[in-house]
Order: sequence, then structure tokens, then C-alpha cells
Amino acid sequence: MATQSAYNVQLATDAGSGVIVGAAVLNEGSDKGRQAETMEEQVESRSGARPQDYLIDGGFAELDTITTLTKRKLTVYAPLREPKSATGTGSSPKDGDSPEVAAWRQRMETEEGKSLYKLRAATAEWANAQVRCHGLRSFTVRGLGMALSVVFLVAIAHNLTRWAALAT
Repeated sequence: MATQSAYNVQLATDAGSGVIVGAAVLNEGSDKGRQAETMEEQVESRSGARPQDYLIDGGFAELDTITTLTKRKLTVYAPLREPKSATGTGSSPKDGDSPEVAAWRQRMETEEGKSLYKLRAATAEWANAQVRCHGLRSFTVRGLGMALSVVFLVAIAHNLTRWAALAT
């Protein structure tokens, strides 16, 4: 019996322009893990600049990732998880929290933090929807390298339309 691989496409999008600045294809079904760190490294190596603020998906919001990205001088914005007990809040310090995680928890309880994180939906989810509109719903190629090539072509098409829109 043949099995079909599932690919998980990750995009990094500039919040100001809507331009896709990073792309990755994984053969993992979940966003959990260290993809946020890998994507940040990719964006820096391609653009020569490191973002100051990083709006990451809740699936990327692993505590180790938040600590690592903050130590790289990024301000991380990611949703707080619901507390497991009725006595605490998502911003309550937890045993074993690094200073970076504690600062993130407090930042995400502020109106400014919540407001800034809302940009993620208008940026990342919009770019994902645009990529789907360009026809990327499934892959007709095999292998991560070929799937990534397809994603790059779609990202180039997306970016060309964004640059044309931004020029007017």
C-alpha cells in the first residue's frame, strides 16, 4: 500500500507590506516545535535584517522558543494558553519560567500586546489565504525539495502582486 505524505507549509510575512519573506515545507502534521526559530534564521539570512517584533502562531509558542527568540533580541507576541486551573491566569508566572517567558506572559496581558498580536491574523492568515487563491491547496509533486520549489514559485507570484499593489 502506498502512503501519501502530508506537507505543512510555513510562511513568514512582513506585517507592513504583506510580502512573504520566508517559506518552509515540513512533513510534520503539527506546528509544534522549533519552526519559529528556523524561520527567523531564514528571514535574517535572506534579508540581512532581523525583525524586531515577531508575531507567532500559538502552535509555535513553545516556552523554549520564546526564550530563544527573546535572547536573539526579538520581541515575541504569541497567544497565552488557557490556564489549567481556575485559580491562575495565562499571565501568572509558572514554576520554571525563564525571565523571557515571564516578560512575554505579562506583555500578552496588556492591551498593546493584544492589539499588536491581532496584526498576525491580518498578515499571516491573509497571506495563507492568498497562497490558496493562487492554487496551492495540495501538491502534485513528491519530496520536500520539490514541494518547497512549488511554494517558492507561489510566494514569488504573491510577492509580485504585492509589490505591484504597493507601487500604486
